Amino acid sequence: MKVAVKNLENKKVGDLTLSDAVFGLEVRPDILHRMVNWQLAKRRAGTHKVKTISEISGTGKKPFRQKGTGNARLGSLRGTQQRGGQTVHGPVVRSHAHDLPKKFRKLGLRMALASKYAAGKLVVLDDLASKSHKTKEMAANLKKMEISSALIIGGEEIDVNFFRAVRNIPNIDVLPQQGANVYDILRRDTLVLTKDAVAKLEERLK
Repeated sequence: MKVAVKNLENKKVGDLTLSDAVFGLEVRPDILHRMVNWQLAKRRAGTHKVKTISEISGTGKKPFRQKGTGNARLGSLRGTQQRGGQTVHGPVVRSHAHDLPKKFRKLGLRMALASKYAAGKLVVLDDLASKSHKTKEMAANLKKMEISSALIIGGEEIDVNFFRAVRNIPNIDVLPQQGANVYDILRRDTLVLTKDAVAKLEERLK
């Protein structure tokens, strides 16, 4: 599979052959859904909490005798049926993270990349080296490429001028190749990769 390689001025500077094993997979939405769910579950704080009966402020005395009052038996004023009492089966502080096999996570990332290629939403750049850190100039370049919502993945280090130029542009995210992940790829319309990022990702995922 060949794609055109462009520079930041939207001029073609060559071609690049993509690996079928990474960018040519058949896309399965169920695998992408599980990957996104796994990522978002890890982000959850899990700090929501209700009070159990041992944490409610109040007396431990039996409210009235067991028999002879005509009322239902009652052992505590802190029970769930009392005003101000405990909440049963409510949320407690916990981690929402769950495990996914490493092979499955690799497969999910390959499918996310393949989904962008299949949709025609993959752009390959020569590199991200920018002479200027001016946002106005970079926004004009992205407009030439018809990019308004994108995840841009560079090599192991992102050019400082490029990062400064795009950080204030809405809906444009920048990551080094080691930070590539399914959720960030899918949440933006276009995926922009440098030649270095393509090489590193193919090496990781083959």
